[in-house]
Amino acid sequence: MTWFKREKRPIENPTPADERTVRTEGLWTKCGFCRAIIWKKDLEANWEVCPKCEHHFRMGARRRLELLLDGEQWEELDSELASSDPLHFSDTKPYAQRLKAAQHKLGMKDAIITAEGLLNGRPVICCSMEFGFIGGSMGAVVGEKVTRAIERSVAQNQPLIIVSCSGGARMMEGTVSLLQLAKVGAALARQDEAKVPYISVLTDPTTGGVTASYAMLGDLNIAEPGALIGFAGPRVIEQTIRQKLPEGFQTSEFLLEHGFLDAVVSRKELKSYISLALDFFLKAA
Repeated sequence: MTWFKREKRPIENPTPADERTVRTEGLWTKCGFCRAIIWKKDLEANWEVCPKCEHHFRMGARRRLELLLDGEQWEELDSELASSDPLHFSDTKPYAQRLKAAQHKLGMKDAIITAEGLLNGRPVICCSMEFGFIGGSMGAVVGEKVTRAIERSVAQNQPLIIVSCSGGARMMEGTVSLLQLAKVGAALARQDEAKVPYISVLTDPTTGGVTASYAMLGDLNIAEPGALIGFAGPRVIEQTIRQKLPEGFQTSEFLLEHGFLDAVVSRKELKSYISLALDFFLKAA
């Protein structure tokens, strides 16, 4: 029998038509600056920096600690602290519900991780904020953890590094949140008197009460390229003063040019830059 007359048997268990596609969802991402399509594994390997244009994507708090601390090893401090709901606040949904959802999603009790580890062999205390936790907002727990980190830094004579990434004070906690600005500021004043170095790293975004407190009070204030830094956001300012703001207003480069920052440092060079800065501070002391 010739081949074209042979009986064709159907394929057993054929793939349904709706599943006959190459599954690539979630494997690629688009750079918001240069619009390049990037393989996600390449982006992760490059510390969340676009390989095409060097645009810095936002980075999670734990990933940030892996970037700065030796061997990706560190001991978390004060991990048991968790926010309550002092005002029983509710808008589109109860604040208590927002807290539970963020805690479940991120595996964190609040918007900051405090850790003790080594940076190029030197013991340091490092705080890293998580924007994914209610916009990285600062409530009572964030203020308390930062204050405890400052006090440990002074007691153990270890440099302090705080990586800020926040939308500001947490409105759901009202005045309780705003009190943290004064509390943290007072603790940093005591650290300054003790002459223990504090380096502040500002990332995208750093705004509101965090900018108005510890983010701008470092012995050295460093920012990542292109980070949004300010108190009120640019849209709020434009609507208030009814004027168009300058190009690049509130970016880290703009603030550096106008004297609000000491340096703008690429993420891949950040660890070595901080290490050199600490060498300088400790030799000067």
